Amino acid sequence: MGVREGEGSMGAAAAGVVHRLADRRETFATVESLTGGLLAATVVEIAGASAVYRGGLVVYATELKQRLADVPAQLLAERGPVDADVAKALAEGGRRRCGADWGLATTGVAGPEPQDGKPVGLVFVAVAGPDGTEVRQLNLAGGRDQVRGAAVTEALRLLADHIQAPT
Repeated sequence: MGVREGEGSMGAAAAGVVHRLADRRETFATVESLTGGLLAATVVEIAGASAVYRGGLVVYATELKQRLADVPAQLLAERGPVDADVAKALAEGGRRRCGADWGLATTGVAGPEPQDGKPVGLVFVAVAGPDGTEVRQLNLAGGRDQVRGAAVTEALRLLADHIQAPT
């Protein structure tokens, strides 16, 4: 997948989420690590995003995951930042910190080198909502741009899966 193709997928996924949340009169927030603001930037490209998007945190540095998104320090010390439970804590912390109905988080390894023994392309996306939290593990191929773009698309798809049902 080229960067331009990825942009189309990201935009379509973001538009679906923004319009569905507007219909439901619900909000969401983002907490990003490996995507470094790409998820938020993709969302705010959609007309009407201001009605549903509360804001987000970019917590690229590990200590900011704890300080700003309330990820337990012990969890980070034991498992490192690329972990399913860290993704869960990021989504829950972002939801709580931003006062949103939904929290959406990304963490992983975009490359070009493995990180703390975790391979390039290992990504966790998580959504926290009124009925709990779900985490998905992704094993993505490609360079940094492709991994980051695919992580954004998959995070938005995860949220979309949770908001398809009528309220």
